[in-house]
Amino acid sequence: MAASAAVSFAQAFDALRAEYSPSRLAVALSGGLDSMVLLHLAGDAARAAGLPLFAFHVHHGLSPNADAWRAHCAAACAALGVAFDDRAVTVERGKSGVEAAARKQRYAALGDMCRTHGVDLLLTAHHLDDQAETVLLQLLRGSGPAGLSGMEASNRAPTLLGDARLVMARPLLGIARAELEALAQERHIAWVEDESNSDPRYARNALRHQVMPVLAQAFPGFQRRLARSGAHAQSAQRLLDELAEQDLAACLVDDAIDLSRLRLLSADRINNLLRHWFSTRGLGMPSTAWLEQMVAQLLSARGDAQPLVSHPEIDARRHRDRLYLVPKQPMLAGLRDPDDEGIIVRHAQAFTWRGEASIAFPDYGGVLHFDVASHGLDPAWLKGRSLEIDFRKGGERLKLAPNRPTRGLKQLFQAADVPVWERSRLPIVSSGFDLLFAAGLGTDCRFAAEGEGRIALRWEGSAAA
Repeated sequence: MAASAAVSFAQAFDALRAEYSPSRLAVALSGGLDSMVLLHLAGDAARAAGLPLFAFHVHHGLSPNADAWRAHCAAACAALGVAFDDRAVTVERGKSGVEAAARKQRYAALGDMCRTHGVDLLLTAHHLDDQAETVLLQLLRGSGPAGLSGMEASNRAPTLLGDARLVMARPLLGIARAELEALAQERHIAWVEDESNSDPRYARNALRHQVMPVLAQAFPGFQRRLARSGAHAQSAQRLLDELAEQDLAACLVDDAIDLSRLRLLSADRINNLLRHWFSTRGLGMPSTAWLEQMVAQLLSARGDAQPLVSHPEIDARRHRDRLYLVPKQPMLAGLRDPDDEGIIVRHAQAFTWRGEASIAFPDYGGVLHFDVASHGLDPAWLKGRSLEIDFRKGGERLKLAPNRPTRGLKQLFQAADVPVWERSRLPIVSSGFDLLFAAGLGTDCRFAAEGEGRIALRWEGSAAA
């Protein structure tokens, strides 16, 4: 059993070298059975290949034994001649719980250590039982093919490690835990036990200690069959991804989805495309219920409607029969200002231009630039004016060119194809009753002329706004 585990690791290691040609390796070392066996196997393989090997340990501080675990890992690496490094992290409970928060901190620290030491291939000790647990856990959560695929033998995980150049590999994924334990006993490898691994409050532990032993009795060897099902799901997901890429390419126009093209697809292909689109944008995967709500609202709303479906990370909006994923926008102080009685009123911000190249207006979400140009406002005239910046209230009119009529801002925004959600956050600049400039449109031509050293107003919104 121990010999087969070593052979399986060697085959996986050779495949990784052939695919990625790493220059430096690292083992994620917790001190437990799995990672200690990985350390010994990787040490032998790295020496034979002439590759530098590092071991990285993350100190979460969640256990009173954490210091002892770090000392154990450091001593084991010193005995094997493996370079050792560690990071201490502070785990704060997030919406998904301590387990998820610790995982996020752990991988971020591992990625940081990889960059520090120039490591391009990180080995983790996930094994066959872990894969079976993952597939079963995702099945119980109602996951689709992506979740049921389980863990890949290797992949780039920039959202976890913080660097798209780093490869994370799992060379023990085809080896059962019992085989690893047999190898550890044969080689007299010492390891530590994390007491949290027996806490049934964690879903994975409940599966491991209460469900999987029963499955093992009724279905011996079920781990490999679950892993095989995960591999089938991976294959199916790859086909779905290929189809989604083709559909997205056919429907994507200027970073938006053309809904007239989307309507030609079946409901399943629409959902597949949209999930893929969220993935390419680095967004959290929407739930089935949210996705159905978004599709129903955006596709069935009347033509002139401006439906909005809010996601924790973005807003899904429709404009001229196109679907946009819009970053959530913070409330700007200039948009509303309650008076003492709680009534919403608006106050323009007065200012004077004294020749600055730009003036920041954080209450309005950006910076007003005063660019020197061959066409624009007379600088001497502009310096003598009392100016105001504000958001439009309705009824404002602008003349953009001598040969064009004076029109309302709403009409001009429509003609310029500016989405409704952007219009309300584009400020205007006035002098008394005269509207001089509207962000997103331009300067009123009645106050501008040709000439050297004229001033052209330009609005630059901040990314956060």
